[in-house]
Amino acid sequence: MSTTHPNHSQMEPYEGEYVWAEIVDDEDPGPRRHHDHDREQAQQHGNAAGGAASTRRSIARYAAVAARYVAGQTGPGLRHGWAATVHWTTLGSMSDEEIRRRLVKVHLDVYTAQREDTTADIKRLNKRAQKLAREAVDFGLTPQEAARLKNTHAELKLKARAGTALGRIPFQTELLQPTPDQVRRYRTVRSLGRFAGVIVPTSAAALALVLAAPAAGLVALPVLAGAAWWLGHHPLALTERALPADLVGPPELEPVAGSAQNSSDATTEAGPETEDLTSFPVRDVTTVDQAEEALRRAILHEGGDIEAVTDGTKEPWGWSARVSFKTGSPDDLNESQTYRNLITLLKLRRNGLLIESDPEHGDSCTVRMILTDPFTPELVGPVPYRAPLSASITDMFDFGVAMDATPLTFSLAGLMLLMVADSGGGKSGVMLAAAEAVTSTRDAVVLNLDPVGTGVGDLGPAITLTACMDDDLIIAVLEFLLAWCSARARQRAAYGWGNKWKVSPEHPAICAFVDEWPQLSPTAKALLIKLLLLGRKEAIWVYGGSQFGTKDYLGEAIGPKLAAKLLGACRRVDVTELLGAGAVAEGYRADLLRAATHTARNDAGQIYGVGLPGMPNRPIRYQVREIDAEQAARLGAERAAAGLPDLTHTLTEAGLLDAWNELRDACNAPAGTGTETRPEAPGILRTLREVFVREGESEHLTIGQIHDHLRKDDPGRWGQWDDREDRIRLGMVARTLQKELADADVELESTRLSDVKGKPTVYLLEDIEAALTAFD
Repeated sequence: MSTTHPNHSQMEPYEGEYVWAEIVDDEDPGPRRHHDHDREQAQQHGNAAGGAASTRRSIARYAAVAARYVAGQTGPGLRHGWAATVHWTTLGSMSDEEIRRRLVKVHLDVYTAQREDTTADIKRLNKRAQKLAREAVDFGLTPQEAARLKNTHAELKLKARAGTALGRIPFQTELLQPTPDQVRRYRTVRSLGRFAGVIVPTSAAALALVLAAPAAGLVALPVLAGAAWWLGHHPLALTERALPADLVGPPELEPVAGSAQNSSDATTEAGPETEDLTSFPVRDVTTVDQAEEALRRAILHEGGDIEAVTDGTKEPWGWSARVSFKTGSPDDLNESQTYRNLITLLKLRRNGLLIESDPEHGDSCTVRMILTDPFTPELVGPVPYRAPLSASITDMFDFGVAMDATPLTFSLAGLMLLMVADSGGGKSGVMLAAAEAVTSTRDAVVLNLDPVGTGVGDLGPAITLTACMDDDLIIAVLEFLLAWCSARARQRAAYGWGNKWKVSPEHPAICAFVDEWPQLSPTAKALLIKLLLLGRKEAIWVYGGSQFGTKDYLGEAIGPKLAAKLLGACRRVDVTELLGAGAVAEGYRADLLRAATHTARNDAGQIYGVGLPGMPNRPIRYQVREIDAEQAARLGAERAAAGLPDLTHTLTEAGLLDAWNELRDACNAPAGTGTETRPEAPGILRTLREVFVREGESEHLTIGQIHDHLRKDDPGRWGQWDDREDRIRLGMVARTLQKELADADVELESTRLSDVKGKPTVYLLEDIEAALTAFD
């Protein structure tokens, strides 16, 4: 490149520029042009600098205005937010009254929880005890299971007492009121907790987030500014809130007059003195009020939570009263330990406390406190006299009396009954009393079965059939009765009687008394159980007696299925087996009755009854009027002389007359009975009697009428003269009948009715029955 500038050394830094400018920007590279350009450049730079400064000043001014505006809009919001935070942290929304109620509610919740937990434990233990009791009834108990059941009952008793004790302790609101210092302390502690547990962790987390991610802080700043702006225009009302609903309802949380200390002092000074609950024996009382109070204190002593003891009554044997409970159950009084303790506290006779639950009011029961023998001769009375054939099996019979003097009156009709009592409990006497009532009827007969004794044999000839101490005979009788059930079912359908046999003198009921059930052979037990299931509809009823009521003795678990049960002195397991697991608690305490001995009568003949027609199911003791052997023999002879219900008609209809006669002969056959075995009535005589039955018990039948039935039964024999004239045919029939009767040594003659048109030859019903008596 050329270097033509005179001051080359000084202008060297610009030379290249000039050369470049000359070449690129201008065709005239002269010095003047260069200086003009420089001035323009400088002026432009100056203008630019001034403009930038002015812009910066404007921006700063606008920013200041914006900052003042934002601060003016968000400042109040920030103050409101801070105030709200302080208000929340210091529990400003809670009034002192709310804090007071909360402090009292803590005690109330503990008070309530203790009682609820105890109640839940009682229910749980009660369910467990009931389950173990049911299993004991169904499957028996091993020693370990028995111990578990005993421990469960003991634990249940302790819990029940604890629940009763807790129920009697009131919630003392006036003693649990917090002082003003306690209220301030609650507020301070909760405030510190909110500050340390919420404010500090939240602030630390926000600061850590900003330091870790500044961009997040820039994003959050507009959000916070927006929130502050909103709070500035919508300030929060920082006031005390209304009381929550859970702090208003319970009356225990309401304000009380004065402080807790003052209330305590007032209670101490003005409150009633502690009630004297010292128990005393009922045997020493003379008035109803004293008897009620003695019982009340005794039950309270045992932890019972009772509401009232009312309706006290002086009884010939002691006292009775009605007890109502606030909590718990009247059944608790029958719990073994409580029962024994009450006997001791009240000084009663052995087993002299009876608790009868009220079926209509589950919180109440009747308590009978027995001081002397409840069944005096004056209360029980004599056995009522029943004339022969004077009653019907469907009548109500008076068998005895209850402790409260109400009569034991029920019907024997339709009963499948089981009487359970230990030896000496009066079982045989009760069954004899029932059999005596049956023998006074005109439409029922007694069958007597006993594998080891004489059953109800004291009634002697009043008994229609006896099978005792002979297993084969007993089995034969039971088989016959089962066959009779089937026959009666067919007869019932033919007569259109519906699903129940209609008892009448022509169709009597069969009352089978079976004593010592457990001593029957397995075959006889199986037949008896089958008869119990089939005989009720056919009026073939069984009245069983046993020393035990459980499945292992009866052969099957049939006892609970029977409609009627009588329980004398027996085991506790017999009570629960027959009446259910809760029967003892309900008051059915046959396990407390004492059987007779050789020297003491004790409670023989006393029973509890369930399912007796016409009688309520209630756990009360009854005394049955027992009949001694001499009285039974006298009544039996009287009724046999008056005549027993005749089974001929109903057996003939059933087609079982021959079988019945054979069975009766077999029962009369054993030596030592004092009776002679008589020959069986000939077949032709029984056939004639059956023909009269078919004809509706007509007083007489002609030879033609008789021949019609004979021909239907045996056409080959009695139909051989059908091709003859009627006169010849009837003559042949009459001669044949006379010949067969003569061959059978039966004295029976036909009769000619001269006062009837045609003077027909007939047989009279009374003549046939007279002939049959020779074979009875």
